Amino acid sequence: MDEAVRQLIVDTDPGIDDAMALLFLQAMPRTRIAAITSVFGNAAVDVTTRNARYLAERFGIDAPVHAGAAQPLRIPRRPSPVHVHGGDGLGDAAALPGAGPGAAGRPAHEHMVELIRAQPGAISVLALGPLTNLALALRHDPGIAHLVERVVVMGGAFGWSGRRGNVSPVAEANVRNDPDAADEVLAAAWPVTLVGLDVTSHCVLPQEQARRLAEQGGEAGRFLWDISRGYESIYREYDGLDGCCLHDVAAAAFLLEPGLFAVHRGPVRVVTEGIAIGQTIQQPAGSRFPAGDWDHVPPQQACHGVDAQALLELYSEAIRSHGATRGHVHARARATPP
Repeated sequence: MDEAVRQLIVDTDPGIDDAMALLFLQAMPRTRIAAITSVFGNAAVDVTTRNARYLAERFGIDAPVHAGAAQPLRIPRRPSPVHVHGGDGLGDAAALPGAGPGAAGRPAHEHMVELIRAQPGAISVLALGPLTNLALALRHDPGIAHLVERVVVMGGAFGWSGRRGNVSPVAEANVRNDPDAADEVLAAAWPVTLVGLDVTSHCVLPQEQARRLAEQGGEAGRFLWDISRGYESIYREYDGLDGCCLHDVAAAAFLLEPGLFAVHRGPVRVVTEGIAIGQTIQQPAGSRFPAGDWDHVPPQQACHGVDAQALLELYSEAIRSHGATRGHVHARARATPP
């Protein structure tokens, strides 16, 4: 990891694994979350905005939260995955305040543009939900594509290692939730890396390791354990896993330790209509096609392999470290005999 502090805009739809990624980033040295922008996805945007503010306060993240897109660019919004993330987006395990009305003021994509313009070359964007805010930011100011350090997206599925979609036979949820936005983002002249299901599905946090992190990670580590009980059970029921996938943590880890990942480079397009809507397709390296829809698309990176064990160790150490520095009061309270 570079010695300089990496500044991030985290575009997110919290979401249980989003919460894990936010705590992971907060715990990592030389990483600063400069802003959080919310988007629809795991829940309606008023809920994800509320969750983002709640998590920022609970995890000690000193960053503004800006409310973003409530629906896709063109297609109807798909139902929220209540069966995965609960009605409140955080596993229905916490007594959260009501979502309330949407935030007034400028939308998130305008704040995103403002921050990138103010610090050219210094801001990276980590996108953990649908890419609507990023597409709107590009429409608002296409020049930001040349000012961003990098863009890392948790999204897509290419079929490597036999892993394809999780909301259709070929589509991953974040891309499927706004395929038009994803196609626009991937066609822009900024450096994008997709960390898709092909690798995130291999980053499984076993239940016993999660239990230890609940004990070692302070109050925040226990919170992640509490909100992920139903999330974990979904993976056990549908995928036969003893644990849960760290989808968003894997994307965050790419920003910090890209050497843990193997990547393919080439133009990526997204299917925006029909039965394969939301499918991500990468042009094979070295291939040549007649002039057409791929000509204007720059090469982007898509991950196809990961050192999953090293990633789990990186995540675990971050949560333990956060617990050691912020959870000592709670630890003493738990150690006090009844």
